[in-house]
Amino acid sequence: MTNLPTTFAVILILLFIFTSTSNAEIKSLKIRSDDRPMILFEKFGFTRHGVASVEISSVSVTSSISQIDASRLGFFLLTEESLIQVLIEFQQNPNFCVVDSKFISLLFTFRDLSPPPHPSFNKSYPVNYPNEYSLFFANCNPESIVSMDVRTELYNTDGDKRDYLSAGLTQLPFLYTIFSLSYMAFLGFWIIECVKNKLSVHRIHLLMCVLLLMKALNLICAAEDEHFVKVTGTPHGWDVLFYIFQAIRVVLLFTVIVLIGTGWSFLKPFLQEKEKKILMIVIPLQVLANVASIVIGETGPFIRDWVTWNQVFLLVDVICCCAIIFPIVWSIRSLRETSKTDGKAARTLAKLTLFRQFYVLVIGYLYFTRIIVFALKTIADYNYQWVANGAEELASLGFYIVMFYMFRPIASNQYFLIEDEEEAAAEVALREEFEL
Repeated sequence: MTNLPTTFAVILILLFIFTSTSNAEIKSLKIRSDDRPMILFEKFGFTRHGVASVEISSVSVTSSISQIDASRLGFFLLTEESLIQVLIEFQQNPNFCVVDSKFISLLFTFRDLSPPPHPSFNKSYPVNYPNEYSLFFANCNPESIVSMDVRTELYNTDGDKRDYLSAGLTQLPFLYTIFSLSYMAFLGFWIIECVKNKLSVHRIHLLMCVLLLMKALNLICAAEDEHFVKVTGTPHGWDVLFYIFQAIRVVLLFTVIVLIGTGWSFLKPFLQEKEKKILMIVIPLQVLANVASIVIGETGPFIRDWVTWNQVFLLVDVICCCAIIFPIVWSIRSLRETSKTDGKAARTLAKLTLFRQFYVLVIGYLYFTRIIVFALKTIADYNYQWVANGAEELASLGFYIVMFYMFRPIASNQYFLIEDEEEAAAEVALREEFEL
């Protein structure tokens, strides 16, 4: 068998890296022939009136090399602050079992189970010290496998009411409702703008309209999903609608960015082969990313490949973010080459300025939503996890507003309305551009 302390340490670190605070909706899980020494079920932020309820049944533990010690299998809660102390204990004692640690909140061991033939256990535990806890199962019996049915409920209480959302996420239903209304209003303004300037409307503007609609519907479903989880512990089917609209919205967003980056519809009526290849790469990868997102969101770290699915999602997202930059760069390069021969320096400079600003906008949006938001989720206190979600939605709304404003359907767009006296100045600017 591999070194147990090292195995525990690696598992704990990986799980804490990839696991964010969960909704902790009521979950019924089946563990079958599992030999993992540590299983993380979920992470949850408790208030002063928190409750952790765990029910297990149909328990079976077998080992091919030794007698099973029931006291070395059990469920416990662990805070992130205690993680370092537990890892130190692993390194100091090769035979250390995490259920013996003084830094965990032990719920029960398998010694507490009812007698065979169908061992079971069901108990609720008050959590009186507010913090963010992770619910773990540990099996310190070497070369043993465990099968069991597990039902978990983690929630906070306020009088007679239960709140199944983590302490830092309980504001999400209201937050998503506000942003969904903002996008609906945005959609209304966009439709009015398109109707007022219908002679300047291109196919890309209609696609942008659909994108706004999908974003608004996605947020409405997210708000309903979080509301029902908060009140009842289950999403009542809203999670299905949420994932459907999220998949459509993400694919549309990347498609719109690529098409705008190529200048399709409003600058040229067709796509080049290399631009088509970008779309053929991005769209299937986004479908894969959404599959990974569904697996991550609807299962949890208790499944064997959960960390792998997280890695797949991150890798695919990075590839897509890099891919959508290429069309913008190609357009900038093409405009530079065109300016040498077309004799329309001012118009070319205006287009070049437009695509440069769009390039900076996309880079800033991707950087903020991928790096800054992740940093906020990592460093924010568990009571303020909603701030990271709010910052991500605010950044997205700002990105949509600026992008839609830059490419709005008006004939007198400042980027394309060129005065004769600007031509000479533009030629000088382009000349300096190429010299640099």
